[in-house]
Amino acid sequence: MSVVELVRDAVTSPTNRNNPVTPEIKVLTALHYLATGKMQLCSADELVISQPSISRILHQTINALFRPHIVRQFIWFPLDVRQLQRNKVHFMAIAGLFGVVGAIDGTHVRIIAPSQHEHAFVNRKKNHSINTQVVFDANYNILVIVAKWPGTTHDSQILQESGLRLLFERHHVPARCHLVGDSGYPCRTWLPSPYIHPQLGPQLNYNRVHKKTRSVIERGIGQMKRRFHSLHGEIRLTPDKASRIITVCAILHNLCKQQNIPQPEEYEEDDDDDDDDDDDVAAADDDEGGVAVHILQKMLMEQDHHQSLQDWQEQGLERGQQEPGGKKKGAGQRGGRINTRAHGSGRALNSTVFSAIVVLGKARMKTRSVGDADANTEKVRNG
Repeated sequence: MSVVELVRDAVTSPTNRNNPVTPEIKVLTALHYLATGKMQLCSADELVISQPSISRILHQTINALFRPHIVRQFIWFPLDVRQLQRNKVHFMAIAGLFGVVGAIDGTHVRIIAPSQHEHAFVNRKKNHSINTQVVFDANYNILVIVAKWPGTTHDSQILQESGLRLLFERHHVPARCHLVGDSGYPCRTWLPSPYIHPQLGPQLNYNRVHKKTRSVIERGIGQMKRRFHSLHGEIRLTPDKASRIITVCAILHNLCKQQNIPQPEEYEEDDDDDDDDDDDVAAADDDEGGVAVHILQKMLMEQDHHQSLQDWQEQGLERGQQEPGGKKKGAGQRGGRINTRAHGSGRALNSTVFSAIVVLGKARMKTRSVGDADANTEKVRNG
């Protein structure tokens, strides 16, 4: 079913007076705005429609797509055992994590400063936004979207107030089905969270599998925002209208998935909206070890470059020592410059070696301290 057929009954003009805009043009105008995120005045120039008409068309088309029966038609959390089993199989194929039926996270969509309760919409990055809760399946279809909370609201609070929590806690969702989310969410039987400070072995392996499985949510949000650039920039509308636009983009995203409409190339993953510090210590240690390796590689490259430069200068000095007329150049000329560069490169090389040793030492000390600090955490989880 096309978008025009979904909204034709709601956007068709009742009369033919004053050359009304056809439903097809209205839908194209709305899609142009959602896909580009341009200001209405720019859209008016490109589509040769006045800006007031653009505003009325957007309002009418967005409201038509936001009707409850259309939202339920494209966005719904499965409660059927067969569908849930298919979701489990698809998620398990990613990294082997059993029982996962969806991946949950929050993403911020920027808006202009509202006229009322402006401070409530300022997120941790000092931008005005709407914090949107999204649940994806393994095929990047949106199962749940809640786009109504101000930017100051934490992901865990949105989940606490949502109907999704009630579905699991009132056992409408069968047992042994759970979601995956980052450590910003509380640990529940239906929402296992990763270890904050994992030890080497099973805990670290679990975190790696958990992170690989929930990466679906990051790629899914990236796909939706890449397809609809209005979500990438700043929605210059009231919070209520911006919330409707976010939900409509989710509906159209699922419609594109159903009709196999290709994803725009080089889509960007959404990885900058997390409110928690979800990087585990082992990953941090790996990063520090990578920094140390990079420093050592740089050290070797500088050493090779210094040796090549010194050889080249020595060869040039030998050729230029005998000037025309039998006079030799003084040691304070070219030879002095060679020694100065050699000593300078040596100091830089020693500094690089010292930096590598410091980074490696910090990584080892951090690993040892984390192992001691997490002993009690493991006892609590096992208990």
